[in-house]
Amino acid sequence: MKIHKHILLPVLALGLMLTSCEKPFDQLEQDPNRPTSAPASLVFNGVLNDMYSIAGGGAWNDSQRYNQFYASNYNYYATNEYSWTSTGLYYTTLKNVVKMEQEAKKAGLPDMNAYSALGKFFRAYFFEQMTKRLGDIPMTQALQGLDNQTPKYDSQKDVYVQILKWLDDANSDLTSLIAKNDNNLAGDIYLNNSLAKWQKVVNTYKLRVLISLSKKESDADLNVKARFADVVNNPTKYPLMASMDDNLQYIYNNQYNKYNRNPDNFGQNATRENMAATYLGTLTTLKDPRTFVVAEPATAKVAAGVKPTDFAAFVGASSGEDLAIMSSNANQGLYSFQNRKHYYSTYTAEPYILVGYPELQFSLAEGINRGWAAGNAEEYYKNGILASWGFYGLKDGANTVYFSADGGYKVFNTYTVNVSFADYYAQSAVKYAGNSADGLKQILTQKYLAFAQQSGLEAFYNQRRTGVPTFLVGPGTGNSQRIPLRWQYPATERSYNAANNTAAVQGQYGGNDDINAAMWSLK
Repeated sequence: MKIHKHILLPVLALGLMLTSCEKPFDQLEQDPNRPTSAPASLVFNGVLNDMYSIAGGGAWNDSQRYNQFYASNYNYYATNEYSWTSTGLYYTTLKNVVKMEQEAKKAGLPDMNAYSALGKFFRAYFFEQMTKRLGDIPMTQALQGLDNQTPKYDSQKDVYVQILKWLDDANSDLTSLIAKNDNNLAGDIYLNNSLAKWQKVVNTYKLRVLISLSKKESDADLNVKARFADVVNNPTKYPLMASMDDNLQYIYNNQYNKYNRNPDNFGQNATRENMAATYLGTLTTLKDPRTFVVAEPATAKVAAGVKPTDFAAFVGASSGEDLAIMSSNANQGLYSFQNRKHYYSTYTAEPYILVGYPELQFSLAEGINRGWAAGNAEEYYKNGILASWGFYGLKDGANTVYFSADGGYKVFNTYTVNVSFADYYAQSAVKYAGNSADGLKQILTQKYLAFAQQSGLEAFYNQRRTGVPTFLVGPGTGNSQRIPLRWQYPATERSYNAANNTAAVQGQYGGNDDINAAMWSLK
């Protein structure tokens, strides 16, 4: 029997179609145009960028208003209200951390590698960012995907116990990798793939976490005081940042990641934001030369005969002031604006520090002040101030400062101010008062000043924990003139993990997801 080719070809095609349809559904639904894997270095790079975004995403944003470093005087863009609702969660980034670790092993790296070591640090970082905003959060049962879509909440205490374990494990792993001269890390936008620098970040961050738990210093499971002393007494085991060169910081350029205030957006916000009294008033009260770098003299003060280099020429607005009144006062030149030379005349301005050396110095001073370890708190306190001064380019002797000649960012009048750290430190309000409540307040005040436009909400978290400095409130801050203590859980948790979310809110806050309720770590 003769079989014609035109009959054979359709039959063969039908057979191929039937064969292809026998593929499992999970293969058929895959998008061939969407990658299912990526180099660990690329995922790592994305996680690093998320760190920046989650840590406030730069200067002059909502976080820095909540820190009361500056204030908005223009309602269309922003208010100074603390009328918070829900916050976001960072499980998507944590899923990427897991993916990063998987891709590293897929590429042939051993189980313990640079990405797995830093993965532990990232877990500590992102879980801590969530728990200090909310309280209890899913942790142990989180990141299981379809295997568990309704994870139970872990207590905030258990979350912190795990955070400290991750940080210790990350430090141990990095010690081993550094000893082996491991050089497999790639894609690092912060520290040029240096595991030694990352180890300093891990341990410096650990001290941040321990300091944040000062109200729980007697908790046996957290063991805050002994852990703090262990870091201080064992610098070889727990290397810490040694200078500003070790900062974990985001560097701006004039192309794709410009500083948040720059020539391009001068017309949008330069006069619609002014300095806040909490910050600028603290600087001027202490006769602190950082004043001349970060702020412009109030034009009404200068017009009235006050010298531009006189601290009396610099005035911040209370964050609690009614917004209409603040706007009117700002338009009349009664308040100081951001320094035009330092912030607006360039696209790079200053680095944005996520975890830095000045904070470390004040953390060491605070822990020693509290009696957690032996040491010279005054030395660390002074180091922190000097590091912050250096960040702004201040030095002993003659310093040139720049103030706008016409309110813009192109023409400046220059002045010389003489700076003496010895004279500054000799002031009773600055000279360390010893390991006492007064000394602690000085440490916390200087730490606040060093946080200006840096490190996201760390200034707020420290103020929430200690009450230093006093945040100003009024009709402009909303929330019945209260500074809130937390955010609400996101709507997705209430919708898709309702039973566990309800139990967490009931157990912590009596069933009311209240932004003014104190979480466990604050009690």
